[in-house]
Amino acid sequence: MKVNSTIVSMRNVWTGIAVAAMLWFVMFSPLTAPRLNFWYAMSASAVVLIALSTLFRREWTGEFRPTPLRIAAGIAVAAVLWGVFWLGDVVSQWLFSFAGAQVDDIYAMKSQTPSLTIALLLLLLIGPAEEIFWRGFVQNSLSRRWGANAGFLVTTAVYALVHVWSGNFMLVMAALVVGFCWGAIYRFRPDSLTSLIISHAVWDACAFVLFPFH
Repeated sequence: MKVNSTIVSMRNVWTGIAVAAMLWFVMFSPLTAPRLNFWYAMSASAVVLIALSTLFRREWTGEFRPTPLRIAAGIAVAAVLWGVFWLGDVVSQWLFSFAGAQVDDIYAMKSQTPSLTIALLLLLLIGPAEEIFWRGFVQNSLSRRWGANAGFLVTTAVYALVHVWSGNFMLVMAALVVGFCWGAIYRFRPDSLTSLIISHAVWDACAFVLFPFH
């Protein structure tokens, strides 16, 4: 990975990851999640992720350069991922008896907030914030410290692992798949942050609101 910016200290990287893990615990743990509106908690977490990314690696702001080609690429990646998940939903329900119920549990969170509000939060805040943090800050920083392959694999693993608080196998696997796909693109195209932000935002809105799988 070619880098033109200063190296972020590992203390800042691990601080960011620790904060993200804590936020995901609050949002997904059975101990705390029932007391919260998930979408507002996720929105607040998104603001924290953007703030941390900007505090520790503000160079990401110069890498966000929306152009028609980058926007189109992001939408195309989101469309491909939606197809992958449609097929994965069919296969997983054939393989695992619990798959349908766990996916339904994920979609049950939609009842907390109007669909239009959820879609707007995913498109304008939550989806972009996750890419800015996980790829623009964490993967970028780890890649410069440990090399592109290690940065990609560690970030993918951590992104999946922070979802284990939910106890939902299907959610963890979904995070692993999308994290791997977006991380792989960033691994080989470190100039793709804009497209990944668009892709994550569009995929979130499609998968949860516009074209849900259940």
